[in-house]
Amino acid sequence: MINSNDVRRIAMSLPETAEKEAWSMPTFRVAGKMYLTVPDDETSIAVRCPKHERTELIAAEPEKFWVPPHEASSSWVRVRLAALEDLDELRDIIMDSWRQAAPERLTGEGTG
Repeated sequence: MINSNDVRRIAMSLPETAEKEAWSMPTFRVAGKMYLTVPDDETSIAVRCPKHERTELIAAEPEKFWVPPHEASSSWVRVRLAALEDLDELRDIIMDSWRQAAPERLTGEGTG
């Protein structure tokens, strides 16, 4: 079963990631921008997600994705770890959030 140790291992493998405690929970940042938190009882994670994509994710897989009422106005989505298929899916979700926060020099996006 996927757990917070898997989350931490994947997050810390990404370039220039730093772990910092905030709001009494682990948060992960790249270039000072937060891209991942492990809230509450560590059964879920919160990741960056544009609002228009978030709505589609929740509609398609409500057992996996949701947004608590206090985060409704943010561009974050929660992910239930137990609902993930495997570590590859977890890595894809974390990588997508990391790319949204990372500077272009790390992602290679915007070059070409």
